[in-house]
Amino acid sequence: MLDKNKQIWFIGIKGTGMASLALLLHDLGYNVAGSDIEKYTFTQVPLEKAGIEVKDFDPSNIKSNDEQVIVKGNAFKEDNPEVKACLDKGVKWQSYPDTVEEIVQMHTSIGISGTHGKTSTTSLLSHVLGEVAPTTYLIGDGRGKGVPDSRFFVYEADEYRRHFLAYHPDYQIMTNIDFDHPDYFKDQDDYTSAFQSAADQTKKALFVWGDDKRLQSLKTDIPKYTYGFNDTDDFQATDIKKSTTGSKFHVLAHGKDLGEFEIHLFGDHSILNSTAVIAVAYTEKVPMDDIRDGLLTFKGAKRRFSEKDFGDIAVIDDYAHHPTEMRATIQAARQKFPDKKLVVVFQPHTFSRTKKYQKDFEEILRGVDKAYVTPIYASAREANGDISSEDLVKNIPGSEVIDLDNIADLTKNKNSVIVFMGAGDIPMLIVYNKADRLPQFAHDLPIVTGNHIHMAAGADLGMDALADLILSNLFGKPVTMELLIPYSQGSLVHRISEAGEVAKTEYQNDGTYMQVTFTPSAKDHALMQEVASYRIG
Repeated sequence: MLDKNKQIWFIGIKGTGMASLALLLHDLGYNVAGSDIEKYTFTQVPLEKAGIEVKDFDPSNIKSNDEQVIVKGNAFKEDNPEVKACLDKGVKWQSYPDTVEEIVQMHTSIGISGTHGKTSTTSLLSHVLGEVAPTTYLIGDGRGKGVPDSRFFVYEADEYRRHFLAYHPDYQIMTNIDFDHPDYFKDQDDYTSAFQSAADQTKKALFVWGDDKRLQSLKTDIPKYTYGFNDTDDFQATDIKKSTTGSKFHVLAHGKDLGEFEIHLFGDHSILNSTAVIAVAYTEKVPMDDIRDGLLTFKGAKRRFSEKDFGDIAVIDDYAHHPTEMRATIQAARQKFPDKKLVVVFQPHTFSRTKKYQKDFEEILRGVDKAYVTPIYASAREANGDISSEDLVKNIPGSEVIDLDNIADLTKNKNSVIVFMGAGDIPMLIVYNKADRLPQFAHDLPIVTGNHIHMAAGADLGMDALADLILSNLFGKPVTMELLIPYSQGSLVHRISEAGEVAKTEYQNDGTYMQVTFTPSAKDHALMQEVASYRIG
């Protein structure tokens, strides 16, 4: 149990989720410290900034339950010196979900679950409620914040391996139940049963998208409210006006008009997410004028519909790889850029998913102005299959298969919005000009770190040299690996996360499964050789 009179000690404090949770508890006034690998990681920057002590793994760090509350990271087993020390000394620990559940019980808590839209809705709800009252939050993209004396706690509830069943919130938003995670769930019924269990554990009210029949079928002893566009919905978005700056709409709560709301977001899914947020706020008797103000100032979730402009070309980066997500992203792009040519670069993810949704993918891509399909991004469970990107392209008029080595050819699409969609390894480079104005970079430019280039085009670096630098880093054939790291090598997971771009992490029975892309670099060569023995697929 969390106790402000004891030290909260994190075994594996540099992990993304653990670091966010540690910061949250520190913000709430707990005495937080922890241990991890010696190697420097990006996650320790905010920990150090907050004054949280981070030590190397050492058995002597473990005292007793009279002095410490131990929070153990999932990746660490009995071969970890501190885990072993706990066992030797009879010191009990608690897990990440156990700890989050304690925070859930301290506040008016709202969990957001569903196959799609969790991160976007959690980000929106935490922002809106945070404009009204003190709000603590944990979001799946690695963000977390604790606010003393919070009224609300908003968190993303992940259904994978039924993790969200550790929690018993006051309210829960369920966005949809499209079958996912076939490596764990047996079938759609098994998947739906997890959401039924989560609904059973919700205490005050459940908010579900009205068009999802599986959500409609959930049985509850608490009020279950639907939100959507239909007259039958308890919370109905109506009188919708879309523009290139966002959307305006009214919301009816059980038939009562709550007035007009405006969002600077795009697509029907953004209106639905906003309606769910309004429904929760209304039920909690939050003033609607405050909600209106919060919706207006929200800028969007991290890594969702991320936009960069390059002259007359707008580039959108989106994680969409399921047909439902793809349709939503395309609709949003059409709304924001109605006068631009819509170009989609789609990277299919896994052979089995590509085959299962082949007709959906073809139908979706036939509806854009120009479609490019990259080679299929395989998975650990299937290194090959009986379908290819060429099979998709032959049923999509005017489409092309594009290799990532030739991605620069996309620049021929003038006055266009280019949407990259997929969960794989399409490379992206961010260049920061005028970095010489920052003292830490003044004498060392150009500096290349991962997919970031800090440079000053007007200094000693000419434009030709800059072009060569960009091309060599962006189109230098990044190496993508699928790895299964044994739990006995937990420290390696952190080193991989620091050196590469991690697309996916799963905790499986045999170890930590990772999809990671390394950008060619001399400093990463030794690490890539080290992890080669754990490569699968």
